[in-house]
Amino acid sequence: DARFASDRPRTMTAHLKTAAAAPAASGVSPAYGRLMSWIARRDFREPMIDLNDKTVLVTGGTGSFGQAFVRQVIAEFKPRRLIIFSRDELKQFEMAQVFPQERYPFMRFFIGDVRSRDRLEMAMRDVDYVVHAAAMKQVPIAEYNPLECVHTNILGAENIVHAALSRGVKKVLALSTDKAANPVNLYGATKLASDKIFVAANHLAGSDGTRFSVVRYGNVIGSRGSVVPMFEKMIAEGAADLPITDDRMTRFWITLPQGVNLVLSSMAMMKGGEIYVPKIASLKMTELAATMAPGLGQRIIGIRPGEKLHEVMIPEDVARQTLELADRYVILPSWGTLRDDYAAAGAREVADGFCYASDKNVDALDARGLQALLTDAFP
Repeated sequence: DARFASDRPRTMTAHLKTAAAAPAASGVSPAYGRLMSWIARRDFREPMIDLNDKTVLVTGGTGSFGQAFVRQVIAEFKPRRLIIFSRDELKQFEMAQVFPQERYPFMRFFIGDVRSRDRLEMAMRDVDYVVHAAAMKQVPIAEYNPLECVHTNILGAENIVHAALSRGVKKVLALSTDKAANPVNLYGATKLASDKIFVAANHLAGSDGTRFSVVRYGNVIGSRGSVVPMFEKMIAEGAADLPITDDRMTRFWITLPQGVNLVLSSMAMMKGGEIYVPKIASLKMTELAATMAPGLGQRIIGIRPGEKLHEVMIPEDVARQTLELADRYVILPSWGTLRDDYAAAGAREVADGFCYASDKNVDALDARGLQALLTDAFP
């Protein structure tokens, strides 16, 4: 629906498809190309939670993730209710036009702010599962408006916990960010505090109460504010070059479908207190720009306030709490017997001194892998 197109992963233009496809003829071996494609396209679909006849609430549900989540849940399940909780009345109105009540009678739109505990408690009545995606996320804006970021990301997390406990929600899964590990900016610091709040909330719930866990991942290709749509727009407008903050910079990358699957499968396996970190690709920003626009130059503009050169999702000091599964890592809480449970399911210890960082990632993308990732993000 055109009224909702601005927040969807946008269709990749012919120009971008041509640029992304160019490396396919570079002489890379077919076997290596298939490996890169597999790394780029891990789908994180196993195990999959059953949301049939369940009531699910998504905070920040009108954002990029929330909309992708809703589309997938509608395509694969028949929920009892699917509640969109957000404070943007215009985006809720636009979303309601795309998912009209006549066709999707289980859809509910609830205006509210995570800063309001009372409103959250009202919205969570008879809710089974909560996906907490609402956050203040823009790093420079958070640096300039620190108290607003604290109120939304930290106090909002506390409100989610209290509302879920008071309403008897079964599971709450919160979305985090790579910037929460070893944070150097306010946004990352608030998300680290939020992660700690959700992990510790399991103590408040008791042995049979609400379970709280976290998923942590990197930059989402195709989401609002991400660099790929920005580069694509500049290319389409005839830019002479593309801005790069630092030519050494690397980032983790995940697509919206991967992010949604990660949430659904993590919610299925969570027991409470885990932080799930997907095995995803990383890439130098200069390589991203060169693949998208091989004929354009690159202009170094300097690192922005609060920006890192490389991102870390699992710091070395957390390695002793980390287990490895086939498609993700699990950072365990410092308490409980979850290590034995995951070991029985095939999880293994990571090496001493392990650090999951974008510049040391064994799943670093080459041009062929980037092509697969872009194709997945912009079908």
